[in-house]
Amino acid sequence: MAIEAIAVDIDGTITDEKRQICISAIKALRKAENAGIPTIIVTGNVVNYAYATEVLIGCSGGLVCENGGVVFKEGENNNAVEIMVDKDFVASAEKHLKEKLGEKFNRHASHDNMYRLTETVFYKTISKEEIAEALEDFKYLDELEIYDSGFALHITDKRVNKGTSLRYLCERNGINMENVMAIGDSQNDEDFLKEVGYKIAVGNAEDKLKEISTYTCEKYFGDGVAEAIEKFAL
Repeated sequence: MAIEAIAVDIDGTITDEKRQICISAIKALRKAENAGIPTIIVTGNVVNYAYATEVLIGCSGGLVCENGGVVFKEGENNNAVEIMVDKDFVASAEKHLKEKLGEKFNRHASHDNMYRLTETVFYKTISKEEIAEALEDFKYLDELEIYDSGFALHITDKRVNKGTSLRYLCERNGINMENVMAIGDSQNDEDFLKEVGYKIAVGNAEDKLKEISTYTCEKYFGDGVAEAIEKFAL
């Protein structure tokens, strides 16, 4: 079957360990776009960051941001960002963590939380275990998920993830999920790789992601993305 769309993560997938975008990935994604295959950016990043990435690369498939909490595609929904889940549980968890962690919260919380519409993020200067321990007595704990993106720790609402929102965006645009190629590197990419027909892990991906993938790239980061696009899409 021909690939109808490419869904790709940002950090650690089209960027390297320094979060610098790989030129090889840009070239390959533009080549796919020129061949009529749109790229959907699927990321834990905020929507304005993802939109800038989309525009600068030249992608046209739309955005899934904040690990599925936010969806955007130009020309749809009156060009407005779609918030897929309210922030009530996450906002309550944030308040709880501020009380439990005290000054540690301010020291480790991400600088872009002010822009986040559905989740809260911590730099990996604090451990996932420490956050989980601070949330042990949180009354809505069962409603939350803590993701390690490789670059940060994300506290999200369980009702959405990268996979549910990618499916929502694709189905709205008449794209068959079996004909989508998804490319990622870390834990929070599992949800959207599981939803598609072509599951690709870049060479630097976590072992667990490689285990569920149909193909693991020999090359790392953006070079792996280019490898997969050339092999399966073009």
